[in-house]
Amino acid sequence: MEHSTMLKEILSALKIHSDRMEARFEQIDERFDRIETKMDRIETRMEQIEERLDRMDERLDRMEKKMDGFRVELTETQETVDFVSKKTLQHERKIREFNHQ
Repeated sequence: MEHSTMLKEILSALKIHSDRMEARFEQIDERFDRIETKMDRIETRMEQIEERLDRMDERLDRMEKKMDGFRVELTETQETVDFVSKKTLQHERKIREFNHQ
């Protein structure tokens, strides 16, 4: 085989290989673009979820403060009931004493 013919064949084989590699890299680039698009969507979704969780935290904090207020009111109500019950017992005792006299 002649030297120039061998060189042309080698160059042709390199060109074919180069074209294949370029096509493969284009496929990989497309795949990376799709992955990047998906990652962007996931990131957007995660940000939305984070915002929702922040709002839920705020709502839970407000509910916790309300519950604390309810606890205070319940404690005060229990104390009032205890006071009224004690006074009622005292009055009932006095009524019984008056009835026995």
